[in-house]
Amino acid sequence: MEDNNKKSLRELLLERRDNTSFDLLKIASKKMQKRINRVYAFKDAQKIGLYYPIGSEILTQDIIQELISKGKEVFLPKVIGKNMEFRKIEDFGSLEMGKFDIMEPKDNCQVSNELDIIVVPTVGISPSGVRLGYGHGFYDKFLEGKNIITISLVLEKQIIKNIPKSDHDINMDWIITEDRMFQTQK
Repeated sequence: MEDNNKKSLRELLLERRDNTSFDLLKIASKKMQKRINRVYAFKDAQKIGLYYPIGSEILTQDIIQELISKGKEVFLPKVIGKNMEFRKIEDFGSLEMGKFDIMEPKDNCQVSNELDIIVVPTVGISPSGVRLGYGHGFYDKFLEGKNIITISLVLEKQIIKNIPKSDHDINMDWIITEDRMFQTQK
């Protein structure tokens, strides 16, 4: 079980993010969409993993749509038991309501876990790339032992100096906010 520091930090950061107006979230998401296209690894990637947003997460629908229209292969996560796999979507019609009330690819979508880059949902992050997720460990487990570039899209107010790091936590490679983008120092 995770420690109470992470749990209370997650609650604080979720509350902070949830207090962002939808209009501000839309504006910030648009700025991040422009910035993410300046990351060469993202621009050059052919197989890209993304997430479908829930709650006050950064809106990724326009990024997904843009990638599909550019002919990129777009993969979204699907939870299978205690694990997660990525499945290719052709459009938003490839999605259905899944576990945790998150839109997931349908069962007939092709599975591929050999991705070039993944945009990872993030509750909070340190400048060094230590990510705080939702506490289920799906992304850390999925990324373990794989050489996949990772990007966190977060609001500036979600970046905090120190996040407790567990042995299984995988650091993010890039952080993109409404104000800046930078590569983390591992």
